[in-house]
Amino acid sequence: MPHKLRKTRKKRGSRTHGWGRVGQHRGGGQRGGHGKAGFHKHRWTYVIKYEPDYFGKKGFTSPKSLKRKVNAINAGTLDEIAEKLSTKKEGKLFIDLESLGYTKLLGTGKVTKPLTVKVRSCSKSAAEKIKEAGGQILIESEELE
Repeated sequence: MPHKLRKTRKKRGSRTHGWGRVGQHRGGGQRGGHGKAGFHKHRWTYVIKYEPDYFGKKGFTSPKSLKRKVNAINAGTLDEIAEKLSTKKEGKLFIDLESLGYTKLLGTGKVTKPLTVKVRSCSKSAAEKIKEAGGQILIESEELE
């Protein structure tokens, strides 16, 4: 039978509103959730039913030793600092990026000087820009022309 005296109305002024010692049923607020305590014990059935993949490992992680770190530099940046880094060979500035620790040459920026660059790998746009400026790229003792 419906009535006006809901529990919250009845318990006004009663300090604990029927929840026993002071402090019980406090906290939580809008967080509303609960922790993961008991997932291996008394809440195991919950895990089985709703989160069966919560425990255990899945997938494969390749070792860091197999991952090659790419240290890249842009062609525009290389053009700006070319005078400091290069040696002259056959009228062109020669830059050995491998000895400087760079593994890849990328094509952002403008190239104005004829550069000969030795690098492990480079993008197509970087190769085009260096060739347009009158330079060349040496990739692992092969010449791209």
